[in-house]
Amino acid sequence: MSAPTTELTTPVEAAPPAHAPRRGWGIARITLLLFFVVVVLVPAYVLLVTSFKGLGDATPARAWLPPTEWSTAGWARAWELLLPSMGRTFAMVIPAAVISSFLGAMNGFVLARWRFPGADLVFTLLLFGMFIPYQAVMIPLIQLMQGLGVPSGVPSLIVLHVAYGIPITTLIFRNYYAGVPDELMEAARVDGAGMLRTFGSIVLPLSGPAFVVVLIWQFTSAWNDYLFALFFSNSRNGPVTIALNFLASGQLQDYSASMAGALIASVPTLVVYILLGRWFVGGLMAGSVKG
Repeated sequence: MSAPTTELTTPVEAAPPAHAPRRGWGIARITLLLFFVVVVLVPAYVLLVTSFKGLGDATPARAWLPPTEWSTAGWARAWELLLPSMGRTFAMVIPAAVISSFLGAMNGFVLARWRFPGADLVFTLLLFGMFIPYQAVMIPLIQLMQGLGVPSGVPSLIVLHVAYGIPITTLIFRNYYAGVPDELMEAARVDGAGMLRTFGSIVLPLSGPAFVVVLIWQFTSAWNDYLFALFFSNSRNGPVTIALNFLASGQLQDYSASMAGALIASVPTLVVYILLGRWFVGGLMAGSVKG
């Protein structure tokens, strides 16, 4: 009877968990995102801490340091100077955004749903306006506005922002209306609705996401504009960007008031994004695919 043999087995190392590489990639991604968050928030930190510094404390050498003594005097000076121009800016950007949005909606509806000979050429010419830089047409624009007798300041800026906003608003609405179901349009024709009735009763109530996109876009563009404001307004009738430039200029730099003014001027656009931002991406995606 033979003795039992004992087989020697080599221990097999346990395989690493399958989710280990995924976990490492997740940590690297979070680290990268945190890095970009810090990079983005650093200018905001400098703005905020400098706005609460006194005149002697607000210097470039101490830009990264917190205030030695917290003060709201810079905010008071900035608010006093910017308050009149803030009202003029609202009086300019709200009509400009609303008018250009409705004109873009009507243009987009006609170009998307009511085809006519030369529609593609008209749409191409409209889009061409998006690529014309302001600087290239500034002198002809000045001569045109003077020839039409449009007063400088808010009236001129409203006309200019409406005109320059039509190409982008038309593009957004045309792409959005291309995704409206054909059955709705056919049902409107069967019921005897014409172009205006179809637009006002059927298409316009469905245009909320597109309106959110163009209103945010136009509001932000008009609010942050400086070039048009520089040529077609002055410190007495201009928007907040002109007043902010005067606040930051001068022989004696008031850094605390300048930083406070920059924060005050950015609040309206920030509020608009907070209130309407969740519909912004959805509105853009709604018009990106036809179906």
